[in-house]
Amino acid sequence: MSLIKQLWIAIILVMIVAFGGSLIVSVLSASHYLEQQLQVKNIDNATALALSLSQMPKDPVTVELQVAAQFDVGHYRFIRITSPEGNTLVERVATSKLLGAPAWFAALIPLHAAPGQALIQDGWKQYGAVTLASQDIYAYKSLWDGAVKLLMWFLIGAGVTGLLGTLLIRFITRPLAELVGQAQAIAERRFLTIAEPRTLELRSVARAMNDMVARLKTMFSEEGARLEALRQKVNRDAVTGLSSREYFLSHLREALQGDQFSSNGSLVLVRLPDVNELNTQLGRQQTNELLKDVATELYDSGNGHVGQRAGRLKGADFAVLCPTYVTATAAAMSIHERLANNVLPKWRDKIADLFHISAVRYHREQDMGELLARANETLAQASQKGPNSWHAVEDAQAKAAIASEQWHTLLTEAVGGGRMVLNFFPVVSGDGSRPLHREGVLRLQVDAHEAVLTAGDFMPMAAQLNLTAPIDLGVVKLAIEQLRASSGDIAVNLSADTITDFNFRHQLMELLKAYPQACKRLLFEVPEYGVFRQFDAFRDLVHSLKQLGCRVGVEYFGQRFADSALLADLGLDYIKVHPSYVRDIAANPGNQEFLKGLCKMAHNLGITVVALGVDNQTDLPLLASLGFDGVTGPGIA
Repeated sequence: MSLIKQLWIAIILVMIVAFGGSLIVSVLSASHYLEQQLQVKNIDNATALALSLSQMPKDPVTVELQVAAQFDVGHYRFIRITSPEGNTLVERVATSKLLGAPAWFAALIPLHAAPGQALIQDGWKQYGAVTLASQDIYAYKSLWDGAVKLLMWFLIGAGVTGLLGTLLIRFITRPLAELVGQAQAIAERRFLTIAEPRTLELRSVARAMNDMVARLKTMFSEEGARLEALRQKVNRDAVTGLSSREYFLSHLREALQGDQFSSNGSLVLVRLPDVNELNTQLGRQQTNELLKDVATELYDSGNGHVGQRAGRLKGADFAVLCPTYVTATAAAMSIHERLANNVLPKWRDKIADLFHISAVRYHREQDMGELLARANETLAQASQKGPNSWHAVEDAQAKAAIASEQWHTLLTEAVGGGRMVLNFFPVVSGDGSRPLHREGVLRLQVDAHEAVLTAGDFMPMAAQLNLTAPIDLGVVKLAIEQLRASSGDIAVNLSADTITDFNFRHQLMELLKAYPQACKRLLFEVPEYGVFRQFDAFRDLVHSLKQLGCRVGVEYFGQRFADSALLADLGLDYIKVHPSYVRDIAANPGNQEFLKGLCKMAHNLGITVVALGVDNQTDLPLLASLGFDGVTGPGIA
């Protein structure tokens, strides 16, 4: 039972006891007073009647007429005249019933007023004695009316007191409700602070809970900063801050093997003069400054291009992964323009031939060694064109681009025509012994003769055409149909552009409310870049989904680890770590240490950690020892 209900029960009991006591005291006092008044009236009336009869003739008719006259106007229960020997001479008894009060009330509170008595004289002799008792129905009516009025005033007072008490209790217990909400948020792994209430007892509790939340956030931030520093040390080039060779190649391998991005993309290589030559010509300090200038432009070239990543391969060789450019030529021209406008003017006087750029197209499942070799060949061709030149080669094996005017029709027909399907991939426990859930990956059938498109192939264009909402809603419907037809849990992905769409969220909530049992088995995940790009919208979405019983996670986690402290307030159920940290984990002790710390920090918040992109089941024991709760990838059957 809640504290508020207990308070109300206590208040009601106190008011009942107070009213009962007041009623008993009031009624008993009134009844005692009425008894005294009735007794006094009885004595006075008996004396007056005896005196009147003493002065009158004592013939029976006269006496009886006098008694009858007195009885008819005096409201008596009885009048009796007895002889000195005790014989009844005259008697009148009222036959009226109790009026104005219930019989049970009269039986519960009886009035015991003694009858009045007086002697009747006949000269010097005693004629007899008169005994009378006044009618008590009016006393009972007065008592009953008083009790009813007291009850009415009590009910009115109770109503007013209840109204004021409700407002007062709401005001007093508002901080208590905030404390309850904070405790529930902590149970849901959302660490919130509240304002300290004025009530002394509640203030101490709120302060203690706020201190606990602050310590948890501080611990999370400190551990996050330590892991971010470790991540930078392991996966970043010390001079330029770009991705190290191994880290960049891991991303390139994910672009070639995974389906996060389009099946076609571009790889750009940038080569400066040999580092030893630069050191001789510029000195070590200026050489590092030049490398940083180039690295800054390559890093900034990814602004607005999801998935674009720059890395330093060796010495003065840089590479840029461009999964969003339609052609290699466009990618090469973009990088060349940035370097020519922002770097070359500063260094042209010292180094006339500063850089050469090559760009080649790649396609999914392409051999990475062959791709790098072709990019190097293209770079050699670029160097033959003259100083600061570029050269691009388009891949004949790449899929022909669909004209932008055809995308809207294609996507609209696909959503309405049932061409969307979910391919399911298993997510199993860290040791591979049991299934956790299935991940539903969206595929789109263009036509009967065309191969299916992955989400990375068409979702960027869907975002440009504002069609991600109906596509994602269709994905959820497909997942619910699968849940109703099979056992186990299913995870689906929502795009970053969809979570900000209010209409989509409204339709999603209405759809999920229609299938409450499916909500318990449905998991939603959003890519990390989308989470931090639309953080407020994601936080609201998490809160709404978890109220319906769904679980929520972040996919491709770890690319913006410096901002991960924001996730402490969300109450996430799980995270899926980016494949670039997981692939070749056995040969990377630095990433092992980073992932071990990441798993430990996530577990402290009650968050499940899943490894993406697991290629080989021989890595499972190592991943389990690092703390991973689940794994998925090409190597998981």
